[in-house]
Amino acid sequence: MAVFSELGLSFQQAMALGHLESDEPLPMSALAGALQCDNSNVTGIVDRLEDRGLVERRPAEHDRRVKMLAITPAGADIRARLAERLEVPPEPLARLSADDQRALRDIMRRAFASD
Repeated sequence: MAVFSELGLSFQQAMALGHLESDEPLPMSALAGALQCDNSNVTGIVDRLEDRGLVERRPAEHDRRVKMLAITPAGADIRARLAERLEVPPEPLARLSADDQRALRDIMRRAFASD
């Protein structure tokens, strides 16, 4: 959450940016499905991202009523910075040895594995 805050993003905004590809606009309804939320919630998330110039809405070629979301160059930059920051482990985990980090990873995978 601290990384999201550093970049001025909410959790939902960061997740939305993560689902958008630079070369392939996504229907807003598909983003709602990916985020597992209602279309009206996506509208608010997208409004804030659009206000910052990180995404833009475009009418779909096949149906102008469908709004497509495209990530802007500024949005792609924020998304890349976010991905870079999320690769750095938090300090308490970084202090662990590589073996301990792998053991913790394996334990967490087992704990959250689907039965």
